[in-house]
This record gives sequence, structure tokens and C-alpha cells, in this order.
Amino acid sequence: MNYKNHSEKKSTEELIDIVKENDTTYSPLALYFLLDNNLIKNKEEINFLFDELIIKTNLDEEIKNLNIYKKGLFNSNFVSENELIKILNPIINSKSIWKSHALYLVAEFFYAKGEYQKAKEFFNQVLMLTNLNSDIKQASQKRINRDISE
Repeated sequence: MNYKNHSEKKSTEELIDIVKENDTTYSPLALYFLLDNNLIKNKEEINFLFDELIIKTNLDEEIKNLNIYKKGLFNSNFVSENELIKILNPIINSKSIWKSHALYLVAEFFYAKGEYQKAKEFFNQVLMLTNLNSDIKQASQKRINRDISE
């Protein structure tokens, strides 16, 4: 498919069809292209496509968790705390390599809302992990020491 040679509407439709084909390689790439190029404006449709990948596509477990994290990241600007945690729970309750990212996202969500005690609890959960990204560990420690310490 050549995006530049098609109309935006036709390209968007073709990419949505590719996501719905549930191909382990091309479906995620099509969704990422749609998101990166802001080709879909409707949040419900984007969430539907994320669910298509997460639920119906036979992805490797960590790739599935990456897509759950991306769905949480996408939704973090407009959903409630309960909805965000519900989206991220499969990762938070696992031993996924994406767990530190998910906990950090929730911590920053609460921090941005001025709910510093809740944010601190999630930053501390990040710091208690053994297999975490060093940048996330450092950012969590910095946030607690600089911005939330009592």
C-alpha cells in the first residue's frame, strides 16, 4: 500500500482492514501508522482497534502487553483513574517487562491530577520491582525525592 498515492480516507479504510485481519506483524503496524498519522479521530474506534489487537490477534505475550500499555497511554489524557487502571491491570498484575512502565504511567496520571499520595504509592511500587527499566527507576526516585517528599 502506498499511503501517498491514495486519498487519506481510502488509506485509512485499508489500514483499518489490515488491523482487523489480525495478522501478528501487519495489524499492529497498521494501527501504529493510523495513530502516528492521526488518521482516526474517534477515540472509541481507536480503542476498538486496540481491542482487536489485544483480544483477537495471536500476539506474543509481551507484544500484547506492549499494546495494552499503548492503549493505556493513549487513554490516559481523558479517562478516569478507574478506567486507566482497568486497562493496565493485566500488566500491573503480571511479571511483564512492561509492568514498570504501566505503574509509572499510573503514578504520573495521579501526579498530574495533584493526587500526590496516590502517585507516591505507585512510584514506590515501581521502585520495589526487580526487573525494571533503569530510566523509569531513576525518574520515579527523582519524582519522589524532589516533588513528593514530605
